[in-house]
Amino acid sequence: QLQLVESGGGLVQPGGSLRLSCAASGFTCRHYTIGWFRQAPGKEREGISCISSGSDYTSYADSVKGRFTISTDNAKNVVHLQMNSLKPEDTAVYYCAASGRLLRPSQWDKSWVDYWGQGTLVTVSS
Repeated sequence: QLQLVESGGGLVQPGGSLRLSCAASGFTCRHYTIGWFRQAPGKEREGISCISSGSDYTSYADSVKGRFTISTDNAKNVVHLQMNSLKPEDTAVYYCAASGRLLRPSQWDKSWVDYWGQGTLVTVSS
């Protein structure tokens, strides 16, 4: 059973940066997709970034493209989300998620997710 544990959330001023990390354990799938969703108060949970096993591709939602970067440390089974130029509208609970399938970027939707982390709150405010 895969377990995902996020860390790195917190309070940051607009324009600042944060790095989220997701430690994955118990994963046995050879091909998978892992990444991040977020859910702001009163809004749907949205997929914002994912990376394929083997790091063959990365994908970003338009709202974060050019500001966020996803990466993996395969030796440590950790996925990072570097978030720069943060805006108040980035305030949300951020969830690490994984699918036991190799998804196309367009498929990075909660309906394809098999595993969720517990979430970490990011607040962007002055």
